[in-house]
Amino acid sequence: MTRQNGLPDKMTVITISEPGGPMVLKPEERPVPAPAKGEILIRVKASGVNRPDVFQRKGAYPPPPGASPLPGLEAAGEVAAIGSGVTRWRIGDQVTALTPGGAYAQYCLVHESNALPIPPGFTFSEAAALPETFFTVWHNVFQRGGLAAGETLLVHGGTSGIGTAAIQLAANFGAHVIATAGSAEKCEACVKLGAMRAINYREQDFVPVVKQATEGRGADIILDMVGGDYIERNYDAAAEEGRVVQIAFLSGARTQVDFSKLMRKRLTHTGSTLRPRSVEFKAQIAQELETHVWPLLATRKVAPVMDTIFPLREAWRAHERMEEGNHIGKIVLDVA
Repeated sequence: MTRQNGLPDKMTVITISEPGGPMVLKPEERPVPAPAKGEILIRVKASGVNRPDVFQRKGAYPPPPGASPLPGLEAAGEVAAIGSGVTRWRIGDQVTALTPGGAYAQYCLVHESNALPIPPGFTFSEAAALPETFFTVWHNVFQRGGLAAGETLLVHGGTSGIGTAAIQLAANFGAHVIATAGSAEKCEACVKLGAMRAINYREQDFVPVVKQATEGRGADIILDMVGGDYIERNYDAAAEEGRVVQIAFLSGARTQVDFSKLMRKRLTHTGSTLRPRSVEFKAQIAQELETHVWPLLATRKVAPVMDTIFPLREAWRAHERMEEGNHIGKIVLDVA
């Protein structure tokens, strides 16, 4: 049975049955939601998989108030319905969107201002690999970090979705990029994306290598998702007046740090989380991305690095792939 507008009453979604490992991700049937004022309903064709989804599955990253309890922070597809007051989009438009949750589903709601047009020639899978990654990189590297042409950016986790995007964007905007990664293959991938140097952290201490690569100066900006003992080492690797931007703590949020290094170098250590921020805040990032980054995507000067695509019902396999740590680039769910 379908509604008069052609939408089905039910959709397949992926739920988190209980906090735990990948197998707690279960397909279920749920009602198709209706868009509220200012919202669009996306008929999802593909959804990106991100580290915050893993944390949510484990019970460590609950959705913000009012957000869908379903996992999934980015979706690409077609506009299936529009709420009152929507002015930019029409039914049938192809969009990719940053969502506060709910993208592991056949239909997903998002405010119209948090959606962007799919770049020309991009598949739905490629488009689904953009929002969470590029919103995060733009806000943290360029807005918070203030990266400028000629500066040096150190990217930890260079072959993650975030890392591959950060390397490409920084290089395209005239910065020098150094990346860390965990294998020779991953280091090679970082260099191919535009890094001037890639450091295998399993074999080398990144601090002296960064110093050597910058003739003793250090990195102007450090994008860190590791935390733990990397925090103090970041202070050692940073240039005077350097900026350290924290976006995750894969090795832990608690450690001992000699903060006198921060004072002596006049460092700025900042950080952010994107998911709980307001619709208006994300809309502002979307506008800047459309102006500064979408033209690079349209010409393929920048593009998402695709690792693996799994069917929606096998979301647990996507999470296994992410937690294994062998992926290079984005893991995506095929929803169509």
